[in-house]
Amino acid sequence: MAFQIPFKFSGSSNDAVAERSRPSKMMDYDQPLVWITLILMLFGMVMVYSASIGLPDSPKFTNLNGRHEYFLYRQAAFIIAAIVAAYVAFRFPVAAWQKLAPLMFVGTLILLILVLIPGIGVVVNGARRWLSFKLFQVQPSEIMKIVVVLYAADFTVRKQQYMHKLTKGFMPMAFAVGVVGMLLLLEPDLGAFGVIVCIAMGILFLGGFNMIWFGGIGAILVVVFSSIIALSPFRRARMFAYLDPWQEDNALDKAYQLTHSLIAFGRGEITGVGLGNSVEKLHYLPEAHTDFIMAVIGEELGLIGVLITLAMFYWLVKRAFDIGRQAIALDQFFAGLAAKGIGIWIGVQTFINMGVNLGLLPTKGLTLPLMSYGGSGVLINCVGLAILLRIDYENRVLMRGGRL
Repeated sequence: MAFQIPFKFSGSSNDAVAERSRPSKMMDYDQPLVWITLILMLFGMVMVYSASIGLPDSPKFTNLNGRHEYFLYRQAAFIIAAIVAAYVAFRFPVAAWQKLAPLMFVGTLILLILVLIPGIGVVVNGARRWLSFKLFQVQPSEIMKIVVVLYAADFTVRKQQYMHKLTKGFMPMAFAVGVVGMLLLLEPDLGAFGVIVCIAMGILFLGGFNMIWFGGIGAILVVVFSSIIALSPFRRARMFAYLDPWQEDNALDKAYQLTHSLIAFGRGEITGVGLGNSVEKLHYLPEAHTDFIMAVIGEELGLIGVLITLAMFYWLVKRAFDIGRQAIALDQFFAGLAAKGIGIWIGVQTFINMGVNLGLLPTKGLTLPLMSYGGSGVLINCVGLAILLRIDYENRVLMRGGRL
């Protein structure tokens, strides 16, 4: 918010009074939101370069031919593409996103089905989560996160009168999320499924879903996720390894990533060992430039670097909820729920990624929003935040007395 200084060195007293009575000048967009997003992406690009600089020396990356800047250049290209996509997304009115939400949901479901077809879906580390388009790969589960935000917000607005009923207020949404979950578990991608469930349940809760039903369904979901882990041998083994990572068999196998992540944080202490000086990234900590980039931040920049990163994400999530609350106050219910849904998405995924890195949660393949290496994640994060920026922009138009 920028303000004019109501003081003039010359002119009549009437001019001074008129100057004081003018309303404050409101900016057209949320400048701090843009800057925090850019800082996180650029900071992430620096850390991706630091975390990946040793990968060309690994036998797993012989195709890089010793190009130590390979991941840096690609991440820079992803960021540029994400900014362009964000600009395009910002140009769409919020009403257009609401209208497109059901079609986008069906389209993304089709992409999730295509991923599972041999010869179309790309397998990486035993998981089939990507579609290849030669120059780049697309991860439909990332697209589904922002699509579920829009779809759940639209559903809640359309079914507002049924929010206290289980059959009409919850079951249709539960069925849609269940179909998504079934497809994600076939990839498998339990982490993305967990984030999507949190987004959908969070928006339904904010939309006025019956509290008693919400509590009961929450308990059922805990049982469902526990059953999925218990019935899957590799997930069960990961859980036991998480509970006792320093046992010799676990430390060298299922808890290998976790133990080296904790070692990285331990080496970093308060101020870190210095940017670029991480030892764990040198073929000890797997996926250091993606899922475990926070561990590299902890080792190189210490507790100070971790707290600064955490503070920026906290501000981002809080700002999303503030924008959502303002939209609802202006009777823009879809926009308000969508803004809060984006906050839930960024907040939950950040919490899970940091929790995994710190050993608070079992190991899951979830990236740190805006910062981890990967085109699909950075692009979709930026599109989501561009929609948030658009919601804030329309809030400002309405507060000025304008029309959408």
